[in-house]
Amino acid sequence: MKSSLPGLLAILLAACLPARAAVLEATPSGFTLENQQDVPVDADAAWKALVQDVGQWWPSDHTWWGDSARLSIDPRAGGCFCEVNGGQQARHLEVVFVDPGRTLRMSGGLGPLQGMGLQGVLEFRLAPLESGGTRITLWYRVGGYTPDDLSAFAPIVDRVQGLQLGGLAAHLRGDGEG
Repeated sequence: MKSSLPGLLAILLAACLPARAAVLEATPSGFTLENQQDVPVDADAAWKALVQDVGQWWPSDHTWWGDSARLSIDPRAGGCFCEVNGGQQARHLEVVFVDPGRTLRMSGGLGPLQGMGLQGVLEFRLAPLESGGTRITLWYRVGGYTPDDLSAFAPIVDRVQGLQLGGLAAHLRGDGEG
């Protein structure tokens, strides 16, 4: 991505759709976000889609090379949430914890946060609902040194996280909407 950071953030903000989300905490040195979606499938089906179908539900306009089909998640400790476009490659996040059907935890900075040298922990948590469906919680905590006030980034990143989780939920519902 060759855009300036302010321009990129404006594009990200403009492209975001509303989602059930919360900025749990935002300070100049970091933030914590949480988004939730309920889906009508069991946790095993949700897990399978999360790790095997990422290229089908992740928004293509939130990839480095504009094609979500180039994404993959290797769901093992040390695995990669990567994007490969021939010789162009990006490690978006590293898998650090796997409890299939329950928790996928990854570490790193997504999008422009990576280039800013920031570090984050992103978790997908899957919990069964009494209805037989699954609640998927996407939780992301980011921090690190930057001369910028990170609290200003929190609502923007939260909206993007809502889009990403909305894509997974839409994929699992088969409705094409987040």
